Amino acid sequence: MTTSTPPVTAAPTKAGVQTRATKLRKRLSNPWASLAAVVIAILWTIPTVGLLITSFRPEVDITRNGWWNVLKFWERPTLTLANYDQALFGGQTSLANYFVNTLVVTLPSVVIPISLALLAAYAFAWIDFKGRDILFVAVFALQIVPIQVTLIPLLTQYNQWGLSGTFWPVWLSHSMFALPLAIFLLHNFMKDIPPSLVEAARVDGAGHVKIFFRVLMPLLVPAIASFAIFQFLWVWNDLLVSLTFAGGRPNVAPLTVRIAEMVGTRGSDWFLLSAGAFISMIVPVIVFLSLQRYFVRGMMAGSVKG
Repeated sequence: MTTSTPPVTAAPTKAGVQTRATKLRKRLSNPWASLAAVVIAILWTIPTVGLLITSFRPEVDITRNGWWNVLKFWERPTLTLANYDQALFGGQTSLANYFVNTLVVTLPSVVIPISLALLAAYAFAWIDFKGRDILFVAVFALQIVPIQVTLIPLLTQYNQWGLSGTFWPVWLSHSMFALPLAIFLLHNFMKDIPPSLVEAARVDGAGHVKIFFRVLMPLLVPAIASFAIFQFLWVWNDLLVSLTFAGGRPNVAPLTVRIAEMVGTRGSDWFLLSAGAFISMIVPVIVFLSLQRYFVRGMMAGSVKG
């Protein structure tokens, strides 16, 4: 009596896996998909190009016709830097004096939440204490609290503390609003770090401080850069928090408050908004381009296993 043995399935080889990956890559690189991506990119860029062209057009041309008339090759367009000159140095609505205010508001509002979030994320990830999971869920749940609900209570408290008219209300508010998301993201990134690294450091006699700075910090650079870019762009472009807690005072008002007031009390200077918008975009674009490689690494961290 003979017994039949089930067929043996060969284990997938490395070459076979690479072949399937190559086929999948070819499918995703479909010419129609590439064409659709190019079309979407062009449509996404057109409004920005129109805003840029408008910022160099005289007021008379802006009110007379659209920015696309500059593209008529049979007519010589009239371009000028007067809008930028008036926006930067033009009287009461000058933007040149508010770059410093915006930097003073933005930099601490980025450094403070990242510093606190790193310490909290390390505690949640690598220190076992009672009620850790419940506290982490509570911190995570704070992300659903709308910012608008907290404005009046915080403003009342800041006035009682005598902080009105200073940068402290804006710093504290941005830090509080950013901490839940920062702790959550950095905690998840820390949990992806192999525990063997931390255990090896503990065997060598390293404490929490040395483990944090010597072992984890070099690995956390992409995650820190990713959140720093998000927070920097959020604070730099913020109007609601700055207008509520800074009150539009000239000594603490950032660029966004002045750009909102640039049109004048009767809206007669609205043509300056395009120039003001591009002036305020200079620093965020530089920051994003300089940290782009860390941003991509941070976004892709944990997406590839093995």
